[in-house]
Amino acid sequence: MEMTARLTGDAKISTLKNDKQVANFNVAINDSYRAKGSNELIKTVTYVQCDYWINPGIAQYLIKGTLVELQGRIGVNAYISKDGDAKATLTFHVNTIKLHGSSGNKNDTFAKTNEPEKMEAAEDLPF
Repeated sequence: MEMTARLTGDAKISTLKNDKQVANFNVAINDSYRAKGSNELIKTVTYVQCDYWINPGIAQYLIKGTLVELQGRIGVNAYISKDGDAKATLTFHVNTIKLHGSSGNKNDTFAKTNEPEKMEAAEDLPF
């Protein structure tokens, strides 16, 4: 499955008993539609908890507001709340992450370090 969404907060690294690390983060998927026979635009937001086991070092780039494209598989965590109500959360087990932009934060080091380099005039190109 593939989805494009924005991070709702900075990623956090969790370390398990066997010293294995995982990057945990949450994303929001925005959607809008018009109900049949209506001109009113209805906006919805779906929140998904994500985990990424492959390289937790990417967490430093997963900051609130960043647009990401994720590939992986989806799962559901079902549980009974303290009030006795049945609850469930979506979990996305991420295999691939593509960063599509910064959060817009001026302190965003990812955006600063990944700006395209200015190219010099190339008069000697073979094409």
